[in-house]
Amino acid sequence: MKDIVLLASGSGSNVENIIHHFQGHQKVRVACVLTNNAKAKVIERCERLRVPLLCFNKTAFSQSDIVLKLLQSLNPELIILAGFLWKIPEEWVVAFDSKIINIHPALLPKYGGKGMYGSYVHSAVKASKEKETGITIHYVNQHYDEGAILFQAKIPLEEADTVETIARKVHQLEYDHYPKVIEQLLQDHG
Repeated sequence: MKDIVLLASGSGSNVENIIHHFQGHQKVRVACVLTNNAKAKVIERCERLRVPLLCFNKTAFSQSDIVLKLLQSLNPELIILAGFLWKIPEEWVVAFDSKIINIHPALLPKYGGKGMYGSYVHSAVKASKEKETGITIHYVNQHYDEGAILFQAKIPLEEADTVETIARKVHQLEYDHYPKVIEQLLQDHG
């Protein structure tokens, strides 16, 4: 059995989608969900889905090795960022080399970097009058949104698209592709 650990900061819709994808899977299990937000909706989702969840603060995350040691004890095959907004510490990147995956709501390298998440990305895409946008699934390295790209999917945009309609289109791409890419990566890991 290959364990994966998910990290989220917000509503957890991608977390729920990934959990559903792997429910009853013969070879993959969502071992735990970690959140840095004690008020995140992902907590309710995990309670309802009966998936172990742990909440941590900034001190445990970046000023000590508590969360890193927890992850090392869980020994996941992959660590999946699903709407997790904090920058991953360099010690994590070293300890879990090529095992931390993120999804970004744009076609990197465009619209990436510090502060570029969620509606900020979609607003920038709209303001630039882009003809397409999409998602990028990539490895995490020491820099925001600069890790090696594993997968991209595109959708066309219309001039009439709003930030909200762009967000809906991008979320659908996330739901359609993220669990499948994770599953393929786990198969490739042997």
